[in-house]
Amino acid sequence: MHPTLTTRQQSAAKFFLLALFVIAIDQLSKWAVHTYMQPGMAGEIPLIGHWAKLHYTLNPGMAFGAELPAPYGKLVLSGFRLLAVFGLSYYIIRLCKQRAAGGYIACMALILGGAVGNLIDSVFYGIIYDNAPFGSPTRWFYGQVIDMLYVDIYEGFLPQNWPLIGGKYVSLWPIFNIADSSIFIGVALILLNQSRFFKQDEPVAVNEKQSEPLVAPDSENLG
Repeated sequence: MHPTLTTRQQSAAKFFLLALFVIAIDQLSKWAVHTYMQPGMAGEIPLIGHWAKLHYTLNPGMAFGAELPAPYGKLVLSGFRLLAVFGLSYYIIRLCKQRAAGGYIACMALILGGAVGNLIDSVFYGIIYDNAPFGSPTRWFYGQVIDMLYVDIYEGFLPQNWPLIGGKYVSLWPIFNIADSSIFIGVALILLNQSRFFKQDEPVAVNEKQSEPLVAPDSENLG
């Protein structure tokens, strides 16, 4: 399965501008949340009733609140993000040269913008906002990602009579940010548009020549 090709070559600049736009919106939103909101429930701002809120929290790990083991998991994650940014940038340039579908390249640009947005947090926020976790070997590459978008589908204690998980406090949707959303949207659009963005490898027709059966020479015609 290969990316669908178009008749003209795409300009990589416009896709990098799209990624830059995502980065700018992401960083501006994080700056605003850090500057004007209090962390935790005390600073929550309802957006749509009680199920969509702004909630300032720090995420030491990956997208949507996932986390790698301390103390070097964060450093490994930051290094992986850095490699991913270079890899995605090269891939976008290559797709443009190959005349891949513009929609597919735009999705990759959304993913790139989200990756860079969270990479900036990891690399610099330990210095800029002094939010590296306690005990971190260094503030560089150990900054915590600022999350703020909270879709509160359900939050509370589960019934006590439920087997294994009864009585536990759960929140059914993680808190995320613009960068996470951009990555999610990019991946989702690629999955939903596979038939447009990719072409299936067509089976190569093999023309098999049927050889005529070999007939043994008549014994009477020999000699």
